[in-house]
Amino acid sequence: MIRIRDYKPSDAPKLWTIFFDTIRNVNTQDYTQTQVEAWAPDNFDRAVWQKKMNAISPFVVEKRGEIVAYSDLQSDGLIDHFFCHHRYQGQGIGRSLMSHIFRVADERSITRLYSNVSITARPFYEKMGFEMIKEQEIEVRGAVLRNYVMVKS
Repeated sequence: MIRIRDYKPSDAPKLWTIFFDTIRNVNTQDYTQTQVEAWAPDNFDRAVWQKKMNAISPFVVEKRGEIVAYSDLQSDGLIDHFFCHHRYQGQGIGRSLMSHIFRVADERSITRLYSNVSITARPFYEKMGFEMIKEQEIEVRGAVLRNYVMVKS
């Protein structure tokens, strides 16, 4: 059984761990070591991370009291972060979290959702009804990464 709740500032360090571990353990199938190290650096400033999490105020997923995933929904429909810990992928947690985002979007009258989606996450987003509208290359701390702008109306 999972529980989806609102973010608390004290969650930020655990969310960093999920972000870091997911990129370093899962995204390596589609990105080089240099790319994943730029995306999830060893020495990232925790104060900057705390500010980012406070700003996006994500939904937090707990399973048996442990935080296992998180995602946000911004007022313009942007899903900025969507991460499920690598040990909990393939268990329906991402699907439950995305369904929660869809419900919240309905409640907030947000009619168009969009996200900058990694190569790795693209199949999941497609299963959830998103369409790829643009492939792009972005620079992250000196490394160039390919991702996709995906939209669901």
